[in-house]
Order: sequence, then structure tokens, then C-alpha cells
Amino acid sequence: MARPSFVAVSFFVMALSLSACGGDRPASGPAEKSAGIAGEQLRLAPSTVTDWKDVGALVTSVDMADARARIPGILDSLNVREGDVVRKGQVIGRIVDSRLGYEGAAFGAQAAAAQAQAAQADAELARVKYLHANGVYAQARLDQAEAAAGAARAQVNAARAQQSAVGAVAGQGAVVAPSAGRVLVAQVPAGSAVVPGTSIATMTSGPMVLRLELPETLGDKVRVGSAVIATGLADKATPIAPHTTVSRVFPSVTGGQFSADVQMPGLPSQMVGRRVTARVAVGERQALIVPRRFVETSYGTDYVTIRVGKDATSRVPVQIAPSDDPTRVEILSGAATGDTLIAPPAGARR
Repeated sequence: MARPSFVAVSFFVMALSLSACGGDRPASGPAEKSAGIAGEQLRLAPSTVTDWKDVGALVTSVDMADARARIPGILDSLNVREGDVVRKGQVIGRIVDSRLGYEGAAFGAQAAAAQAQAAQADAELARVKYLHANGVYAQARLDQAEAAAGAARAQVNAARAQQSAVGAVAGQGAVVAPSAGRVLVAQVPAGSAVVPGTSIATMTSGPMVLRLELPETLGDKVRVGSAVIATGLADKATPIAPHTTVSRVFPSVTGGQFSADVQMPGLPSQMVGRRVTARVAVGERQALIVPRRFVETSYGTDYVTIRVGKDATSRVPVQIAPSDDPTRVEILSGAATGDTLIAPPAGARR
């Protein structure tokens, strides 16, 4: 009778053990639902962003100045080359007209002859005055001598004025820089024959600007004060702020384009003629902007995790675009206003 009692007790203990093990299992549902959703959450809402347009731009000065020939002749010397910095009024070259030298000598000889005649007339006037005072000559003879002396002096003045005029014309042979700036073009070699109006050198004039080349379709969107971003102009020696605004808009349209100037303090004249790409603000729009940490990139495809229920999520592909802030991106498609994004773990972001 003792053995059956022991077997019964053994089966009873085993039943109790199985019952205790079965009590550790959940009643229903997956384990991740009961754990909740972990991670930073963000509800999508549209915000106002600036709409940008990439355009070409040229580094130039406000104006260009030409140092031109004022007289005909031979360019005897040119003292500047491309890239040299000149000041306003600086003599950068000289034009020589040999004909002016001969004319000046001729008028000088005329002035000397007139001076001799004037000296003779003054001596005659002095003699006539002496004789008139002693009653030898009448008043009419004195008046005649005075008139002759005055005419002789006038001839001297006329000859000297003509000689000075020739000298002034010869002085115009100096080629003068019309403004301070950097020489851009100086291609007329010394010894060349030039005529009045020939451009001897071209130089910058006024402050340096960034000149935007805009399509005429943006004529009603770009105005004075529009924001501009131009990168790639600064270096270690010349720090230049990339963010600025349009300072002047030109009203004329040529070849389907119009121009606008952007003042950028610190822009050096060594960059004149350099072409860059700039971004100009052409309006505002509504967009979905999110921090970059909410986007996960896997094998070249961007994904976001969207909350689809109280404790459920869905990983969906999205199309993104960069924004003005490098730490934020714009969602173009794949998510909509009102969706709640879940930030992925830091190790999953790329």
C-alpha cells in the first residue's frame, strides 16, 4: 500500500510544477505593444520657407572707366599693365604729336617778332611824347603813336596765347586714369598711332559688386532687398559673408535676361570677371521641414518611422530635399501633415 501512495504524490507534484510554469506567459498580444513606443516624437506641420532660385552671377565693379586718347599722335609710353592698381588722375601713358612741336615753335617766333615790334612802338611813343611836350608834334601825332604801341602789345599777347594753346593741346597727350581702380585691359602697345577717343586702358570704377544674371520671368519676384546667398567667394585672406541682399535692379531686359547688383563688403578687385552661382529668394511657400535626425538612410533610400496607432509604427520611404539649415531637411513626399514621426536610434542614421 505504501508504493501507490508515493506514485500518486509524484504525479501531484509534477502537475503543480507545470501549472506554475504556464503562469509566466502573457495572456494575449505581442510583447512590443505592451512595452510602448520609445524615442523622440514630432508631429508634422507646415511652415513658411523661402523659395530659392539658382542663377549665374559675375564679379564686377559698379562701373567701368576708360582712359582714352584726347589728341591724335603716337602712344609714346604706357606705364601700366593688366592687374595694376591706379589712383584717380594718375598719368598712365603719353601721346606725342610732333606737329604740335613745330606749331609751338612757329607761334614762339611770332611772339618774339611781335615783342620786337612792341619795343620799337614803345620807343617811338616815348619820343613822340617828348616832342609833343615841347610843342613839336600835335596831339594827333601823339594819338597815332599810342595806338601803334597798343596794337604792337596786342600782337604780342595774341602770339603768346597761340603758343600757350599749342602747349595746352600738347599737354593733353598725357593719358590720365579717370578713376581709382584696377586695370583690366591695356592692350595698345607703345608706338601705336592713335586718334582722339581711342581706349588706351579700361579699369574698374566704384565698389565691387556681384551682378546677378536673371531670367525675365523673375522680373516681378526679385526686387531691392531680396535675399541672396553666394558661396565660394571667401578664402582665408578675404572673409566674405555669403548672406546678403539685392541693392539695385536694372530695368532693361536684354536677350531675355535682366541684371541686379548685390553689394558684398570685402569683395576684392582681384576677382573681377569671376563667375559664380548664387541663390536668390523669389518668394515663400509652405513646406514640411523636419530635423535630419528623424530621417534614416538605408542603401540610398530615405525612410521615416510614422506612428500608426497607440503602440504601433510603420517605416515608410520618403523623398527629401535640403533646406537653408543644414541640420534640417524638407519632406517632399511619403509623409503628410498631421503624421507623427519617431526618431530612429542614433546608430541607424546615416
